[in-house]
Amino acid sequence: MSQTGKRKADLKVIILGDYAVGKTSLICRYIDGKFQKQDSTVGAAFFFKPWGPYNIAVWDTAGDERYSGLSHFYCRSAGAAILAFDLNSPKTFESLWARFGSILEAANEDCLKVVVGTKSDELDQSTRDVSAEEGRRLALELNPELDQAYVERCGAPYFETSALKNENVTEMFEYIFQRCLPLSAEQQRRFKGKVSTIDLLEESSEGGGRKKCC
Repeated sequence: MSQTGKRKADLKVIILGDYAVGKTSLICRYIDGKFQKQDSTVGAAFFFKPWGPYNIAVWDTAGDERYSGLSHFYCRSAGAAILAFDLNSPKTFESLWARFGSILEAANEDCLKVVVGTKSDELDQSTRDVSAEEGRRLALELNPELDQAYVERCGAPYFETSALKNENVTEMFEYIFQRCLPLSAEQQRRFKGKVSTIDLLEESSEGGGRKKCC
């Protein structure tokens, strides 16, 4: 592993969700800048990415219920959690709290929980079962520490995305990083135009950092 890959992460992000909701495609779209059909994750996969002056560890977890114990383990010290569901499958939305609520207890106390609907390119708005308002409501319920002023300024931690069409993927990750790892005015000037365009440096089966954030 390279020296860069050995650096401690400033933020640990974990993505949770049912099998085949598109978690890995979401991560790879952001990190690699392209869409590819992915094999199902077994256990967990780890991606390491710089963002401005910070190092981000992104953990992709398996959606199969038999790996729930591992998901609990990988949640430890997470500063942010992406709760992904398929916009075209209401049962994957319903399982977000039922399956993953207890798992999130292992994350940092101030962990930011972001609810993310995937595969918006396949969504028929006229027949959708889960409304955007329901998604926003769940996101706010999961983050009671977010005050109204912040939500009005930055929006609720809820996004409807398409990895295929690259819609709202970057915006979702940037929302997380800017909330958990805010840049100073000087850093914003220095890293403007660079913070979301750095290529993947490492992929590993171990790692992750510990840092209170959000």
